[in-house]
Amino acid sequence: GAELLKKNLPSVHAAAVSYKEKTGNGFEIIISDDASRDTSEEIVQKLSFPVTFLTHSNNVGFASNVNRGVAKSDGDIIILLNSDVAPRKDFLMPLLAHFTNENVFAVGCMDESHENGKVVKRGRGIGIWKKGMIQHMRGEVDNENTFWVSGGSCVIRKSIFDRIGGMDTIYDPFYWEDIDLSYRAVKSGYRICFDKESVVEHYHGEGAILTGFKKERITTAAYRNQFIFTWKNITSSSLIVSHIIRLPLHILRAIKGGDRAFLKGLFLALIKLPAIMKRRKIQQKLYQRSDVELLHHIA
Repeated sequence: GAELLKKNLPSVHAAAVSYKEKTGNGFEIIISDDASRDTSEEIVQKLSFPVTFLTHSNNVGFASNVNRGVAKSDGDIIILLNSDVAPRKDFLMPLLAHFTNENVFAVGCMDESHENGKVVKRGRGIGIWKKGMIQHMRGEVDNENTFWVSGGSCVIRKSIFDRIGGMDTIYDPFYWEDIDLSYRAVKSGYRICFDKESVVEHYHGEGAILTGFKKERITTAAYRNQFIFTWKNITSSSLIVSHIIRLPLHILRAIKGGDRAFLKGLFLALIKLPAIMKRRKIQQKLYQRSDVELLHHIA
């Protein structure tokens, strides 16, 4: 993402400087680069302001890359921004105001997403249980309540991030890892929310996933990780029974419709079942709330 860094990093720096001028608080900018093959490092070396640049030889995926960047940070309040995101200069003040409450884990930004010539306001999510599966979707941005915060534009508290185990690398290379992180945090008794006053511009079509991977692989990863999320996090007996009953119907529908991505995603999730069950056992020790409390709708 060399060109994205060149385009968007000045906005990141400007927002951080503005915050420092208003509050006196310091900041650090860390670029966690997931094995770029372009001139990203050269771009960073030419910047007029200091940053920490982390890279490695092999592409590891979103969750692993985020975990590495968070681990490197000296602060407890961490802002996560994807390379295709440009924050508004004043986005930090409303975002960080929430952290006077020590139980707040994460806050999501208002994501003004540029899609096919239109701007779609995103950032607040809804989670429902439908046809035996967890499904997520965009929510209206007039409410602070959210099902998850996006890993591409949010702020998190590092101490809680570490306590619940960070982003789960089982989702690498991408998708569902931020939903999983949010879900585990809330189910463990912490709070997440959405703040529409904290605005970022998101040029979604320019990001690494949509430009670097074929559509079928992206869809397969999404299906695989939807299964992983369900098997790893859902502990309600009624929802588990619902999933078991509905799964054969989903499989038959996929076979009949020639949905290779669904079938491949299911197979790839099944391969990871031992690791999923191991994580499930560890996570359950932290849980304080039920699935029914967290979901917006169950059908």
